[in-house]
Formats: sequence, C-alpha cells, structure tokens
Amino acid sequence: MNASVSVGQNAVIGKDVNFGENVIIGNNVVIYDGTQIGSNVIIQDNVVIGKQPTRAKASILPETKKLPPALIGSGVTIGTSAIIYANAEIADEVFIADLATVRERVIVGERTIIGRGVAIENDCKVGKRCKLETNCYITAYSELGDYVFVAPCVVTTNDNYMGRSKERFDKFKGVTIKDGGRIGANATILPGKVINEDGAVAAASVVTKDVGKEELVIGSPAKKIRAVPENQLLKNQE
Repeated sequence: MNASVSVGQNAVIGKDVNFGENVIIGNNVVIYDGTQIGSNVIIQDNVVIGKQPTRAKASILPETKKLPPALIGSGVTIGTSAIIYANAEIADEVFIADLATVRERVIVGERTIIGRGVAIENDCKVGKRCKLETNCYITAYSELGDYVFVAPCVVTTNDNYMGRSKERFDKFKGVTIKDGGRIGANATILPGKVINEDGAVAAASVVTKDVGKEELVIGSPAKKIRAVPENQLLKNQE
C-alpha cells in the first residue's frame, strides 16, 4: 500500500485495491477487492466501497454475476456510513455526504454533490456539477444531465404498475432531467417523464407530463405557469 495512505482502526481492505497519493481512510471502512481509488481522497468512518449487490428472491431484476470493481476518482470525499456499490464510477472531486447510497452501474460526473441520505439506484447516470440535496431519491434507470438541481425529499419513480402485473416487467423507465433542470422540494416525478433543458418544477408538484425547455411548472398535476426568468437560465450564470 502507498505510504501516503492513512488507514484508521478496523478497516478491511480487499485484494488488489489500488490507491493514489494522500488518501485518508477512517475507522471501520470496508473496501472490496479490486477497487480503484484516486489521489487526495477522504473516506470517512464506516464507509463501504465496492459492495456486490444482493437480489431479493421476489425481485424482477435479472440476476447478475459478479460485477467489476468500483472506480473512485481523485479529490473525492465520501461521508460517514455511505455505501458505494461495485461497478459504480465516481468522477473527480465528487462530494458524497453521510449515509448516501450509490448503487451498481451508476456513473457520477465531476464535482457533483450528493447530499446526506441521497439514494441513487442502479443503472443511473448523473452529470457533472449537479446538486442532489438531502434525502432525495433517484430511481433506477434515470439520467441526469449537467448542472441539475434536485431539492430535498424529491421522489422520482419508474413503475407505473406499482409492483403488480407482469405487464410492468418490460416497461420500467426512469426519469430524464436534462442540463440545468431543477426540481423543488418534495416534488414527485412519474415514470419516464422528461424535464427538458432549464425546466423547473416547483416544490410539492407532481409531474405527470414532460416539462418543456425553460418552462416553470407547478401543481398537482404540474402545469406551466410561465417561462423561467432569463436571469435564472443556465446560459446566463457566471
């Protein structure tokens, strides 16, 4: 192990884990075999990295064989008790707060912030410089562009059949939030809906239809009330 790696008490580090320079590992951390970790990374107490997923017997998801290791970029901070699954890719300078979960086959772009208790489910892609605030939920098979903002306690969904009938098996579809899209606190986004570039969803709204580019929607069901102000558009930010 690199001499510039500091390891706390009771840490468990698997085989063939590769570290860059200046890595700090807290107490009771578990890092599974083959994980790749860049330089200047902080891994706080009780973090788990590279965990293989386990499948419930009743799950409709296909059973998977052992997945490739997790990849953690340079300058990343991983907060206490966060869990990052195998085959997740975390780009440089991402901040992952306490108790967050990043599932398998998730890609997170550079300088994105993943808040406390956030869950990003399997097979999602999150762009660069996004902000996912405390306790928001990103459902499986979702795609977020760059500079996306998701406020606390937002819920995204991917199953119109709510767990019943075999018809749902091939119709799962996550949400899409394109570059600069923003969602207010406690909003709910229904399966497969698209929030286009610079689209904004007001707090507590329920999105049942796609949100147009630079539209502000509000209500349940959410409807357009006006265009997003010019000074709020992504292209006009410094």
